[in-house]
Amino acid sequence: MSKPFLVRNINLYPPLLGAGIKVTRMSADYTEIDVAMKLTWWNRNIVGTQFGGSLYAMTDPFFMLMLMMQLGKDYIVWDKAASIRFVRPGRGRVRALFRLNHADAMQIRDMADLNGKTEPVLKVDILDDDGQIVAEVDKTLYVRRKAPKP
Repeated sequence: MSKPFLVRNINLYPPLLGAGIKVTRMSADYTEIDVAMKLTWWNRNIVGTQFGGSLYAMTDPFFMLMLMMQLGKDYIVWDKAASIRFVRPGRGRVRALFRLNHADAMQIRDMADLNGKTEPVLKVDILDDDGQIVAEVDKTLYVRRKAPKP
């Protein structure tokens, strides 16, 4: 499957660009995406650490994108819900390493086919440069097969 324009140019996507969020690596099979964000005056909060909204923004589209690309055009994939738990202040560069292997994506597909839809919860941690957890994020997706066209 060829990469859509947005995927090829994801670092130019305004919400990511504006927050200083950068995709540093994306595997060709969409099983791995690495994202980083430096601490700048654009994403610094009143106490000088990473703004919580920017921390969340760096996790927002990626599991949905990975699953959409792995499942293809026959499936609808939406972000349904999310929760973020702040563990420690982000005082410098932070990163999130998204992993969704093909077997897990196919299990999600099979659950959607079996039940008409599924709402998997995928987890990612935001880490600082020392590997310490800054925030824990749970993303709930909505997945179903598209209705056949008449």
